[in-house]
Amino acid sequence: MLPSCHPCVAMGPLSLLLALSLLSPWGAAGGTCPPRCVCASNLLSCSQANLSAVPAPLPRFTAVLDVSHNNVTRLRADWAPARLPHLHALLLSHNGLTFVSTEAFTNVPRLRHLDLSSNRLRTLDENLFSDLGELEVLLLYNNEITTVDRTAFENLGRLRKLYLGQNRIARFPLELLREGSRLPQLALLDLSANRLRAVPSGELQALPAWLRDRLYLHNNPQLVCDCPLFQLLDRGHRRRLSAVVDFQDELRCVLPGTTAPIRILELAGRQPLNCSRVQEAVLEAHLGDSVTLSCDSRWQGVRGRHWVTPGGERVLGDGGNGSVVLLANGSLQLRALRPEDSGTYACSVAGPLLNETLYVELLVHNFTLHGPHDTLNTAYTTLVGCILSVVLVLIYLYLTPCRCCCCRGTEKPPAPRDDSINSSVLSTTPNHAGVPRDILCPHCHCELSPGRRGGRTPTTVCPAFGDPTITPQD
Repeated sequence: MLPSCHPCVAMGPLSLLLALSLLSPWGAAGGTCPPRCVCASNLLSCSQANLSAVPAPLPRFTAVLDVSHNNVTRLRADWAPARLPHLHALLLSHNGLTFVSTEAFTNVPRLRHLDLSSNRLRTLDENLFSDLGELEVLLLYNNEITTVDRTAFENLGRLRKLYLGQNRIARFPLELLREGSRLPQLALLDLSANRLRAVPSGELQALPAWLRDRLYLHNNPQLVCDCPLFQLLDRGHRRRLSAVVDFQDELRCVLPGTTAPIRILELAGRQPLNCSRVQEAVLEAHLGDSVTLSCDSRWQGVRGRHWVTPGGERVLGDGGNGSVVLLANGSLQLRALRPEDSGTYACSVAGPLLNETLYVELLVHNFTLHGPHDTLNTAYTTLVGCILSVVLVLIYLYLTPCRCCCCRGTEKPPAPRDDSINSSVLSTTPNHAGVPRDILCPHCHCELSPGRRGGRTPTTVCPAFGDPTITPQD
């Protein structure tokens, strides 16, 4: 007696294909694969199919659509008439595209990867990509772009990589990097092989190292040489930033009055610019201050960081007394600085490929900047001293109580020479001998008052000083 067969085992080939078709998204309920395309699950490959338009209709569940290497020259707003909520990658390279509608991406809000490279686009219009709030990678290299509207990349809050190389851009799009308008997640900006004539070196130097590590400026032969540009790239070369080290031979500029580009990193001491290398500045602080030492690593988002103090102590968290704090972003905060806190601090970063060590020099001045015993400025001190001297001279000349040595008709006999012991060489009383009383003290007058020996003694009275009475010695 033959054993009975299980129903599933007895299923024939035709029934098995029918079951698989029901499970596939390309079944009768899911839609059909467009003509001249190859479909696998939720991926549609329509590459090199000699298409002049994006195939339609597209299944709703499409996640990846490849229409590269065709003849789609215009991307209109109706290329996707229905919403495609699952589409996250759209490849349109090598199509000869000359026009992209500002409403072309309205129905694909979940797009994360957009490839428009190797086409013939010339301008990036206002708010061209504003509907792509989840876009992470945008490829626009190898086009003919000359104009980039300042709002073309607005609302791209999640954009991490932007490739604008091999175009004809002459203006550096600083709005992509400037604080306040910068794309918050941008970690790579490729502006190589364009027609840039100048770059904002000062503002680029202020960018974090992990962004400067992926800022590509090579093969811009029209760049005008200047010292800030040299110092920007020289610092990047010393930090071993890949955008500088990997393309140092292609980083070239033109000296004023010449036409042949030269290597930017060779400008040190070269005439007529005679640029010098900039040494890293020493961070200065004062007693009692609080400072934060930044660990400006080229590795973004790395948590494996630790600091070593000048005394060799390793800082992994808060210090024992709370004066040393390791912040969440990897920076080191020092509070209530002391003179012994001066020295070189080392920040070690464990990167994905290699480790990096950064050094920060701190100098603590042995006085407070805003204390109660601040010294006056030298010029101010000199001025105050001069004013006080003038005031004292005026007081001496005009406000000193006058002493009339004689009154009219009465003269004091000269003191004997041997009486000099009673006088002082340093006496502050002015010598008015021989000078008329009216000149010395015009408001004084003489009066006779009883003397100690029964006689009458001339006395000087000055009403201007509250009628003080000064009686000469006998």
